[in-house]
Amino acid sequence: MSDVQQTIEGLVKSNKVMLFMKGSPEAPRCGFSATVVGILGQYLPDYATFDVLSDQSVREGIKEFSDWPTIPQLYVDGEFVGGCDIVREMDESGELVEALGDAVELPDPPEITITDAAAATFKAALADAEEGDILRLAVDGTFRHDLELGTARKVDVIVESNGIKLAVDPSSARRAAGLTIDYVEKPQPGFKMDNPQAPAQVQPITPEDVKAMLDGGEDFWFLDVRTPAEVAQAKIDSAKLLTKDVFTEINELPKDTKLVFHCHHGMRSFQAAEHFTARGFKNVFNMTGGIDAWSNQVDPSVPKY
Repeated sequence: MSDVQQTIEGLVKSNKVMLFMKGSPEAPRCGFSATVVGILGQYLPDYATFDVLSDQSVREGIKEFSDWPTIPQLYVDGEFVGGCDIVREMDESGELVEALGDAVELPDPPEITITDAAAATFKAALADAEEGDILRLAVDGTFRHDLELGTARKVDVIVESNGIKLAVDPSSARRAAGLTIDYVEKPQPGFKMDNPQAPAQVQPITPEDVKAMLDGGEDFWFLDVRTPAEVAQAKIDSAKLLTKDVFTEINELPKDTKLVFHCHHGMRSFQAAEHFTARGFKNVFNMTGGIDAWSNQVDPSVPKY
């Protein structure tokens, strides 16, 4: 075994949780490393890291050591766990908490409100449950809420509201603070989750409605996410190209600012719109069909390409 491989093995075996990354937890130097640091920070007060940018031999050697081509790489109890995508998937499924074991620092129980209607429905379900079953609540990274009957795990946070106990994994507990669970009959029977932490959803808007907003003098940002080359072929005069400077300017706006995005057909602009909802903007729209639909439905003088 080479000296580099021995060094890596020593780091992996001497630390319960070892992350090889670019940069440091305080200053990650790539988006993937920042993602893993953010996930681990939910559970661990401290863990070991190595900045591969500080040592080219380790940067290349860790790929051979794990037989894994990318960085970051996470190890727990001397075993390779995975890279960014695997860590993110394990976090959303709850497997990461189990893998981290006793290194996890549990959060305080979140405040969750269960209405009378929801409590009555839960009690009816629990009456037929197996002995030892408890209601489990999971809130994943996209703020999808799942409820099921199951057994509590040692890392779960137990929350009680309106006579009902919920078992919540640590990751979900941080996303569930302030959640209200109700049961409604309309438009169809089911549980309604009101989570103040959930990002707003991107709303569709037609080209005709955007035109009406422009004609009515409504205050909003109309943003074009296409390339400068595409803009040279066809453009909507009222729209502003989303350059780096404009991006920075928007991020400093109040989170209730109305943003409307468009691209060629509506796919790229939807992704851009989702980026801003993830940053906390609450009033975000995507123009369906993009500039192609604008040309068809609003202004035929805009060239199609």
